[in-house]
Amino acid sequence: MTPSAKLHPLLQGLNKKDYNLENLDDEIRVDKLSVDLLRHLYQDLTQQRSVPPEQAGEFCQGADYFLREFIVADRCENLFAVAALHVRQFAGHWYIIRTPEPNLTELTKILTGTAEFYAFLARQRLVTEVAANEITSQCRELDYYQQRIDDFWAIEDNGYIAWQQSCPLEPINDN
Repeated sequence: MTPSAKLHPLLQGLNKKDYNLENLDDEIRVDKLSVDLLRHLYQDLTQQRSVPPEQAGEFCQGADYFLREFIVADRCENLFAVAALHVRQFAGHWYIIRTPEPNLTELTKILTGTAEFYAFLARQRLVTEVAANEITSQCRELDYYQQRIDDFWAIEDNGYIAWQQSCPLEPINDN
């Protein structure tokens, strides 16, 4: 953690187990908790890191989509257990098949927000710096994701299975 990073007092007592998901009630609860964490991210970005409010909002919006649509609603994973593999599955597969017109511009915003979110969690000592760095590294694989999008649009005949298998979206959690 950098010397200028400030720990948020409200996050110091956070229990990561509160973000576990086992049923629909958990999903609703964790969804709300995720929004609260994103508010803390926004405050950190604007007040501690001097990020312009519009840009901070864009980062939060990107992280929001990754967290609430993919990690919580689809994967049913604890957002503190996210690994670089989740980012690769999201950006290289899930986003592409779930978005009417997947494009790198939109995806880049989502991934940039996701990287900012996990960097924030690392500054708050809620995830390791190693985990945050691995997530950030995977978020920066933009050439790979562009190729995945291009390859998706170029699928012919029975080519979907080969495309799917080159970046599988296998369940990570059996909940």
